[in-house]
Formats: sequence, structure tokens, C-alpha cells
Amino acid sequence: MTNLQVVTIFVNGRPIAAPVEAHESLLDFLRNKAGAVEVKCGCNQGDCGTCTVLFQGKAVKSCLVLALQAGGKEVKTIKGFAGDPLMEQLQESFVRNGAIQCGFCTPGMLITSYAFLQANPSPTREEIRTAISGNLCRCTGYKKIIDAIEEIAMKRSEKGPFRPSPSTYSEGQEEAKGNYLLLGGG
Repeated sequence: MTNLQVVTIFVNGRPIAAPVEAHESLLDFLRNKAGAVEVKCGCNQGDCGTCTVLFQGKAVKSCLVLALQAGGKEVKTIKGFAGDPLMEQLQESFVRNGAIQCGFCTPGMLITSYAFLQANPSPTREEIRTAISGNLCRCTGYKKIIDAIEEIAMKRSEKGPFRPSPSTYSEGQEEAKGNYLLLGGG
């Protein structure tokens, strides 16, 4: 016999009430009960970041939050950012810089980038690398993602037009260095 509790979570401003089990994750609630299939399920262990949502204003991996913990609280998926100027700038920059390939990691990557730029509007490339290190991308090599985020940071901080940072690495080496850092290397 299962012990269910009804929980109400405000998903993109809309209250969604549904019965949940004590062990049910916010990710499962969002996908299966709120119909928010734009929240992707990658590893279900908190390693990949594809399930990242904005929870009470902070980027979190929804597979690591219990649905019961989210009761009565605000959750924003990528669809909840419609019309948000910063998110629109990020999305356009991701497209312009070729930071999207298969698109599976993109919603989580965008939400992580959004929360990061809200907290740190003028980051260094290294700070950007660190900020997205919990979001895995198997297609891009990260350089283009970092370029896209840096472009918006530069525009927002009014440092003038975006110009790629001079690098001591060739493009291939920069991508390899980025992958290494994002996979937990030094």
C-alpha cells in the first residue's frame, strides 16, 4: 500500500496539485503530473543537469529535490521564461554562437546560465566554466556555450561589443580544456 500526499507546486505561475509518494522527485512531478516534458531526464542522479529548473529563484537539478519539498513553492521551467529579456538574449546568443546541437541539454544549460548571470552579471570565462560545470553537454565541446554566455555578460555589463577573448589555446585545445574542467579535472 502506498502512502500518497497531495502537493501543490506553482509551475510557471500555475498551481498544479497532484498526489505524490514520499520518494517522488520534483523531476517526476514536473514531467508526469504537470506535463512539463521540456524538463529533460538525463541521469536521474544529479550528474548531468539536463533537469535543471529555477526553484524559488535558484537553479536546481530537479531530480535531487523531492516533490514534497517543492509543495507551495515556485518552479520555473524553460517555458516559464517566455518574454523574459535575459532569457531571450541567452537563447539568441546560443543560436548565434552555435551553442546548440542536439538540444537535449539546452533547457538546463540556459536556466543555469540565466541564474548565474543574475547573480554575477560580469563574470570571467573561468567563472562561466565553473558555473556551468554541473551541466553536461555531449555535443558542443563547451567553447561555443561559454562564448554565448560571455557575449551576453559583455553586453549586459556595457563593456562594449562582444569580442571573443584572446586565448593562448587553439580552438581545439580550448574545447578540450573546457571538457576536462567540466568533467571534474583540475
